[in-house]
Amino acid sequence: MALHGFIGTQIELKSPADKFYKIFKGQAHLIPNISSGHIKGVQVHEGDWETHGSVKIWNYHLGDEVGTFKEKVEYDDENKAATLTGLDGEMFKYYKSFKGIYQFAQKGNVSVANLTIHYEKRNADVEAPDRFVGLMVTLVRDLDAHFAKA
Repeated sequence: MALHGFIGTQIELKSPADKFYKIFKGQAHLIPNISSGHIKGVQVHEGDWETHGSVKIWNYHLGDEVGTFKEKVEYDDENKAATLTGLDGEMFKYYKSFKGIYQFAQKGNVSVANLTIHYEKRNADVEAPDRFVGLMVTLVRDLDAHFAKA
């Protein structure tokens, strides 16, 4: 069984792709208010909210687990993608590396989110990070519902 892998999904959105990318690049501090059932907080550790290479610490609730995810962010404005490269957190009990990618695209009147995690397991007994992809999906759906109300 391979220790390296990636897992992801694509979901259709009701709101424009630009809105999603904008909140990840510069307004991530609003996410805990919008997806409060799962994201309990986010703070800048180094840098700021919108600069490539800034470090943030996320506090999340996933099932019975309450955890943190310290990440360094990379922005790709052309492809409307935010890549969160894990530096520390509970998932590192199971994974040697962990990188979440939120990529938003506009296809005519339809927007889509491509949500992907690249990972390396600590050992072959560790499961793929399906539940973290589920957290990504829930977060994006919460944002979509919020944007639809605005």
